[in-house]
Amino acid sequence: MSDPRIALVAEGPTDQLIIEAALKAILPTPFVLTQLQPEVTRPELGSGWGGVLKWCREFQMRGYASLEDDPTLEFYDGIIIHLDADVANKSYADCGPALEQEAQQTGWGTLPCSLACPPPTATVNNLTAVLLSWLGMLAIGNKTILCIPSKSSETWLAAAVFPNHQNLPQDIECTMSMDHWFTQLPKTQRIKKSRREYRPHAATITANWGGVRQLCSQADIFHINILQSQDR
Repeated sequence: MSDPRIALVAEGPTDQLIIEAALKAILPTPFVLTQLQPEVTRPELGSGWGGVLKWCREFQMRGYASLEDDPTLEFYDGIIIHLDADVANKSYADCGPALEQEAQQTGWGTLPCSLACPPPTATVNNLTAVLLSWLGMLAIGNKTILCIPSKSSETWLAAAVFPNHQNLPQDIECTMSMDHWFTQLPKTQRIKKSRREYRPHAATITANWGGVRQLCSQADIFHINILQSQDR
């Protein structure tokens, strides 16, 4: 039996590294992860949440009822779509006036859509509805997994690097700008947002994933959803 093939649509390369490290803890066998977004051969899509939005828009324009029905994705055993929950604080205008106008004309879900945190699930649920509107879907298919760390994937990195929770902000899933928080640590503990600086911590994320799940509810939800998708 071949290794599972998983497609990833993510905001950026550091998110890809964190998600891949999590998958190594979740899945019992090796897997092949293919990053569909950002894609170096498609610079017009850009990166960040705007890049994810544009990727979803292209899928919607192809007219398929689900990601699983799209022939360009049919060979994948799982399709992960990532958005950081802090996108709920953004506005379509942040991506330019043309996209803001398109959002109004197309009827995409409203941004900003952030609610009080805790609990993180309130905002995540709102953002999930927005993401589905980009895809033109009411619900995801059996092989699709949404990955929405609150407020960002850096929350999972912090929970892994500080497994005893020392120095971590209270209500870490409700803390904005965790990447900035890392830069305020003592010099020996600082981690700048780059693949080069995140990569040495990938194995730590995998090894301490159980602790990440305990501290971060969205990590636990992602873990469960990945396993359920593999059983379908």
